[in-house]
Amino acid sequence: MSNADFIIVGAGSAGCVLAERLSANPKVQVLLIEAGGRTKSALVNMPMGLGRTLMDKRLTSIFITEPDMGNGNQPAIWMRGRGLGGSSAINGMIYCRGHPEDYNSWARQGCPGWGWDQMGRVFKQMEDHTLGEGGKRGVGGPLHVSIQRHRSPLTEALLDAATTLGVPRADDANESDGETIGYSPVTIHKGRRWSSRDAFLRRAEKRPNLTIVIDTAIDRLLFDGTRVCGVVGRFNGLPVEYRTTGEVILAAGALATPKLLQLSGIGPAEELRSLGIEVKLDHPGVGRHMREHKIITTQVSLNQDYSHNSRLQGTGLLAETLRYFVSRSGVLATTYDINGFIKSRPDLPRPDAQVTFWSLSTKRNLAKIELEPHPGLNAMGYPARTTSEGSVLVRSANPDDAPIIKTNFLSTEHDRDVIIGTFRFFRSIFGHEKVAPMIKAETWPGPQVQSDDEILDAARADGNCQHAIGTCRMGDSNDAVLDARLRVKGVSGLRVMDCSVMPEQVTGNTNGPVMALAWRASEIFLEDWHSADRSS
Repeated sequence: MSNADFIIVGAGSAGCVLAERLSANPKVQVLLIEAGGRTKSALVNMPMGLGRTLMDKRLTSIFITEPDMGNGNQPAIWMRGRGLGGSSAINGMIYCRGHPEDYNSWARQGCPGWGWDQMGRVFKQMEDHTLGEGGKRGVGGPLHVSIQRHRSPLTEALLDAATTLGVPRADDANESDGETIGYSPVTIHKGRRWSSRDAFLRRAEKRPNLTIVIDTAIDRLLFDGTRVCGVVGRFNGLPVEYRTTGEVILAAGALATPKLLQLSGIGPAEELRSLGIEVKLDHPGVGRHMREHKIITTQVSLNQDYSHNSRLQGTGLLAETLRYFVSRSGVLATTYDINGFIKSRPDLPRPDAQVTFWSLSTKRNLAKIELEPHPGLNAMGYPARTTSEGSVLVRSANPDDAPIIKTNFLSTEHDRDVIIGTFRFFRSIFGHEKVAPMIKAETWPGPQVQSDDEILDAARADGNCQHAIGTCRMGDSNDAVLDARLRVKGVSGLRVMDCSVMPEQVTGNTNGPVMALAWRASEIFLEDWHSADRSS
């Protein structure tokens, strides 16, 4: 195909938005290429099916990180969505926007057009929120956002405890920029996961100016001098090539996008030459500055059966399955119960940690998700805006080789302090007079963990949130990969739009923000397309 104005590589959270928004102009020809397929599993649509979908190799791409101190000198398993919808088809569905200050900080760092004055507008246009329009919320948009349905004496006690500890309860935990907690805002619509494919791509799939190619892995970019003019890849093991006189947009994610750039010769020159890769452009920032949410979890067993565990095993699961397929309700229509933002220290100007509570507990096996046999509760938290930075670098010139991922978790005092403060918040919640009578015992990391060092050791044995960002960040710094219009500096015809473009983390989960970024990016791309079209 050579008549596309835009070739989009990756049909994940960002790629689906780009494809829909760009192809909404009937004069614009769009080609969307995805390495995975069309996900047909009923477990993808079922919110509580996420435990199974994360482990399904048809739906996920598995990455193994290098062992380092932040992971207890062990490798970690990272998962990314594979197929239309990408990670939005396998994630935990918590919906966050980030705080206005997050985006205003980007604007101050050389990213004009990305402040809250623009992004706040985009979120309202994008959303269809069940709480109705107001404040930051929008209605009438393609992305359905609802509030988690599950309620119990346990979840109410947790919220009451948080309130007495100084964290206000809110109907919409995303509305305030201060400390707040409430039932989780989620991308669930009528008991069904609402992925970026559901929200955006389905409404565009039959447009004559949008072509969708699946099961096609892109290995490298094509160049005409310093202009990117297409991509080369494989379909069912056979070579394929797609060219464009317009632009290529990489939307493959914060791990795969820098890998593709490096395989194409755009990246740190010395490292690429050592692997036998022809250097097209020395760009040291490609694959650097990766930031990820490192978690600390606490699990407790319960005296009473306020947990989902019994309802997700044996005869309980049979009953819940019938209930779900009859009415799209029950435990299988839910995900994380409670979401909130807290200060790890009271003197901070705004929250620096995110916390969640879920009425289930799992065995300590990070490679496989299995429920405990007894009633339990899981609490998870992490620094909202980490300062530890890792990296992504190709292992060889072979596109089938996994990249080298170095996390460098907990390498800054800031991140360590937030982890410690978040863990102690959980202990305060579980020791509160309204919650403590419901708890039988702390099963992870256990009551023996008391000192700061012991808390950090527990965090090092924990996982992460699959929220990596920043590996192709935009800005005006010397090592920023992109300018504020998401063009790769030093070449033409090439842009990036996925989580890798974020200069810093936003406060909260990344799925909502990256869809909003793609919406805003589409406006910018079409502005430039119109300008180029008028000048030609």
